[in-house]
Amino acid sequence: MALQPWLKGTVVKIENETQDTKRFWIQIPDLNSFDFQPGQFVTLDLPIHEKPTKRWRSYSIASWPDGTNVIELLIVLNPNGLGTTYLFEKVAVGSELILRGPQGIFTLKQPFDSDLFFICTGTGIAPFRSMLHYIQREHIPFSAIYLIYGCRKKNNLMYYEEMKALEGSMKNFHYIPTLSREVWEGREGYVHHVYEEICKNSLPAQFYLCGWKDMIDEAKDRIVKMGYEKKDIHLEIYG
Repeated sequence: MALQPWLKGTVVKIENETQDTKRFWIQIPDLNSFDFQPGQFVTLDLPIHEKPTKRWRSYSIASWPDGTNVIELLIVLNPNGLGTTYLFEKVAVGSELILRGPQGIFTLKQPFDSDLFFICTGTGIAPFRSMLHYIQREHIPFSAIYLIYGCRKKNNLMYYEEMKALEGSMKNFHYIPTLSREVWEGREGYVHHVYEEICKNSLPAQFYLCGWKDMIDEAKDRIVKMGYEKKDIHLEIYG
């Protein structure tokens, strides 16, 4: 397969989502529409190293296909990382970024003949936001969707009000934010206890996992021990 060409993008908007997370909107002027499947990612070529492979950073697309040439990326700052430090300190509205994509196979497997469990931590919510809005926008039928989202504290939750509103407008979509380091009005603990509780009667399900490797490794083990097959698990690892 031929490599995709590198494209020029222009940052048209930046917003703070949490104290250490930003939303970047990037327009690709050479395209009328940036076409992708929800769950895919783009790779940025950042001027942070002489070797190309050490300049590349990949981020899931947090927006959904809408026929425009603008995409949104959700990026958390790693103070020790060259890539995010550059994006947070050097990039502003009007900055040019070089990118390639869309890439990746972490996409929806249709038709949905069982309940869907979207399980994530941190910025792992990005591809699921894309998928959820796409499902709603395209009126794709489903039985039930559970977004189980783990963070340490409430102020770490991304798209919180948006997901609450989506839960109110999207029948049989259940938003379950779960905090591990704070007492609050919602679920506490870790994401694993939530899906294990819902699936205790072994209902038919497909599991989509996105986040850090430790969470995904533990989730895979727990889901298989519940009696599900590996083919029921789809994943995207960060870091």
